[in-house]
Amino acid sequence: MRWVSAFLRFWYDFIVGDDWLIAAGIVAAIAITALIAHHGLEAWWVMPVAVIALLAGSLRRALRKASAEARQ
Repeated sequence: MRWVSAFLRFWYDFIVGDDWLIAAGIVAAIAITALIAHHGLEAWWVMPVAVIALLAGSLRRALRKASAEARQ
């Protein structure tokens, strides 16, 4: 049973990693892409936009954190 727990912890760490917001954003982007494609519209543009937005948000959070730590 320990190997099952280790296997699940590996996948959690691999997918979520350090930033759960990125993982949640990608899941949301995949769901939005599927929803748009289901309605017969072109959805290729959703993932690039989502990746750029998530990267910008992650970078902004990291810069704020570094700035706050530098002020202390």
